[in-house]
Amino acid sequence: MNQGSYVFSQIMEPVARYQFNECVARYHGDYWVKRFSCWDHFLALTFGQLAFRESLRDIVICLTAQRNKLYHLGFRSVVARNTLAHASEKRDWRIYRDYALLLIDEARRLYVDESSFADTIGAAVYVIDASIIELCMGLFPWSRFREYHAGIKLNVAMDLRGSLPVFFHISRWNTPDLAFLDHITYEPGSYYVMDRGYVDFRRMYAIQRAGAFFVNRARRDLRFRRIYSRTIDKTTGVRCDQVIVFTGHYARKDYPEKLRRVKYVDQDTGRRYVFLTNNFTHDAHVIAELYRHRWQIELFFKWIKQHLCIKAFWGRSMNAVKVQICIAICAYLLVAITKKRLGITRNTYEILQILSVSLFDKTPLYQLISEFQLQNFSLDQQTNQKQPSLWDY
Repeated sequence: MNQGSYVFSQIMEPVARYQFNECVARYHGDYWVKRFSCWDHFLALTFGQLAFRESLRDIVICLTAQRNKLYHLGFRSVVARNTLAHASEKRDWRIYRDYALLLIDEARRLYVDESSFADTIGAAVYVIDASIIELCMGLFPWSRFREYHAGIKLNVAMDLRGSLPVFFHISRWNTPDLAFLDHITYEPGSYYVMDRGYVDFRRMYAIQRAGAFFVNRARRDLRFRRIYSRTIDKTTGVRCDQVIVFTGHYARKDYPEKLRRVKYVDQDTGRRYVFLTNNFTHDAHVIAELYRHRWQIELFFKWIKQHLCIKAFWGRSMNAVKVQICIAICAYLLVAITKKRLGITRNTYEILQILSVSLFDKTPLYQLISEFQLQNFSLDQQTNQKQPSLWDY
């Protein structure tokens, strides 16, 4: 890293400017823009995410206080609150979504050797789920989905390697979760793990035709006929391992081939689970273990809601909300890329906290974030500091 660069500039180094400009040109983001470009907009909101700012006014005050450093941070114009608010309202949110997908590709290349449960089965494992981000119904009337609730839905497909989102989509609350599967390009040989909210036989058959595998929780009203049962080891928690075909007219029409049905009992909680999969190779307990790792995406949703700035939104339109979510994911990916490139073992939460108070420093990132630099400060070093004791007279 260049020791003369500010910490914020060092964090933004993985951003390929030509790729970002391609995303801007794709949606005419800078059309008729004279001063405050999409790049300035991206920098300002990314700064707000990394500095944990709660409003556009907070962002503008912090940047204005350091106006002499803005050029070195990459800004080409002074940031004004009204200009920033107008950009969030009018700039197409898909610009930042497309660039987030490019950052995802970069992060996945870095984390390709990350150890995970996927290593035990020798294939990529993707976990799919959705979460509703709650909004204030009075400020966001377009997001109302119940009498006293409002929100927007974030759909994510996450790679178990590195716990990275590989694809995401933002939609209204009433968009069915199943619609997200239509946006995914399935990789042959990969595994897609989902809850029973994603049980749709036509879409499951699309995964089968693509040469990929799925693991779904079966619904209770599933109608099927058992062809034969496979040998099981009950000490692993597996209660039955069957090869079945659907008997319902529409189910048989949408998925005409054989499936595998696995019943499993969690030995810790005693809960029973029934899984459907098109994989006939792995043992039944491996299928159950695949589904158990689905909870990592729940932890991912919990993490981003707690540690990224998507609790208080900086704009009231749907476009502004989507822009903020996309840039929050970009900030998460930039930190993940920096962490991997520098070989830092400290967790992402601690890195974000350190960055939030150091964005205008010129300390090299590795020295700033390194676990050795932060934790190996012994009591002997503390007592050697030239500080008077309370009892010195």
